[in-house]
Amino acid sequence: MKTIKSLALVSALGMGLMSGAAQAADELTLQLKWVTQGQFAGYYVAKDKGFYEEEDLDVTIKPGGPDIAPPQVIAGGGADVIIDWMPSALASREKGVPLVNIAQPFKKSGMMLTCRKDTGITSPDDFKGKTLGVWFFGNEYPFLSWMSQLGIPTEGGDAGVTVLKQGFNVDPILQKQADCISTMTYNEYWQVIDAGIPEEELVVFKYEDQGVATLEDGLYVLEESLDDPAMVDKLARFVRASMKGWAYAAENPEEAAEIVLENDATGAQTEKHQVRMVGEIVKLVDGSDGKLDMSAYDRTVKSLLAGGSDPVITKAPEGATSTAVTDKM
Repeated sequence: MKTIKSLALVSALGMGLMSGAAQAADELTLQLKWVTQGQFAGYYVAKDKGFYEEEDLDVTIKPGGPDIAPPQVIAGGGADVIIDWMPSALASREKGVPLVNIAQPFKKSGMMLTCRKDTGITSPDDFKGKTLGVWFFGNEYPFLSWMSQLGIPTEGGDAGVTVLKQGFNVDPILQKQADCISTMTYNEYWQVIDAGIPEEELVVFKYEDQGVATLEDGLYVLEESLDDPAMVDKLARFVRASMKGWAYAAENPEEAAEIVLENDATGAQTEKHQVRMVGEIVKLVDGSDGKLDMSAYDRTVKSLLAGGSDPVITKAPEGATSTAVTDKM
């Protein structure tokens, strides 16, 4: 009887220890740049497939939206890590939010201007006198830098362009309110086509092809996070699991899209669109290991500084990137 009781006690203690270990997973909150969609498939896959759990992490993923600015969220203590485009992050840093890039899952930019062919636009020289739809809330920086490098004013007139503050939809080109609109290779471009304008009636200008592409979805934390060795270790585990999620999404885009849809509380996304989006997104990740390519960083900074009288940033940033996290992966 004593033996049975002893075994039962040991078993109970073991279960208690296992329960305690499960509860001891390190918590971490990620703030997305936009709503739940294939753009963030790697993170949802990592959570769904247990990659975060394998790294002893309990990750909360917070969707973004038109009224959510990730730099403000992390500055206010609402997240440990945010996803942001580098122009926005560097501009925020110069304004006093000490953001640091700790990893760069996206190697390439998906941003472009999509124009109706019947406007007569065939090259950037034809932008003059036209109306161009531009996203704001930090997304305008690459566009403004590009126009500055082209020497095209953004205040209208025959020698400049009229900037239409574009909502997060494609209505301006459908309703002919704008000659061109901002689109992403993985999202709005396909919305235009799905709305009835065929590819052969469109002209696109990819920022990558124009030599003005700036880095997009990167992972950023506040400087103080990197002063804590335990936090650096947690972040390294997070990035490692996230990149595993991205690798899985690249191999299984349809399953990744399904996982995204399962996490979309709005129910506004369609399977067709999300499968297509994941397929385009993994082209931008392009097998990344999460490490920041410093030549791409330098190109981004150079582009942002080339803003004429109103540059995105006024001086080269210092301390805006760190390899402390990726060095531990």
